[in-house]
Amino acid sequence: MSATGESIQDYITGRELPYSDDEYIRQDIERLLVHEKGYRAEMIEVERSFVIRLEEEALGRLELLVRYEGRPFMAIKCVRGSLVTREREALAASRLALDVQIPLTVITNGDNAEILDTLTGQVLDLGLDKIPDLDHAKTRIKELEYVPLPDKRREKEERIYLAFMTFQCPSKCPV
Repeated sequence: MSATGESIQDYITGRELPYSDDEYIRQDIERLLVHEKGYRAEMIEVERSFVIRLEEEALGRLELLVRYEGRPFMAIKCVRGSLVTREREALAASRLALDVQIPLTVITNGDNAEILDTLTGQVLDLGLDKIPDLDHAKTRIKELEYVPLPDKRREKEERIYLAFMTFQCPSKCPV
């Protein structure tokens, strides 16, 4: 429960979670992935943690990780407000979370979405309707590259991710 006592049930896991403005966005996206995009709940991992190993260890987190046939397909960052301001954070998380970089990164505020190529950082498409569906995953998974993050780049991506972690907004927006 949050400090206000409000909670929300996660659509995928069924766990009770503390209220936050970002959490409502994530719940909407979880429903979109299952009901409109055709993914099964077991294909979606919620709150995937990963270790950042700079001077001191810290934990990073992917909001959602979508897999197809066990292979990572896309990571989704759910945030309030501007999408472009969260591109680097989301890309860093997609590059750091696993032994290989997750091929697609999606950033969404629930009203819009950016779909990015994780390897290049290039915006591939815009709009909630452009978030890849299961049929797209089935055909695209064969073409995707699964590339480990080079050691030289790891420290830079970890520093970028940690910098964004220090600028987190409160979970409940006072506006």
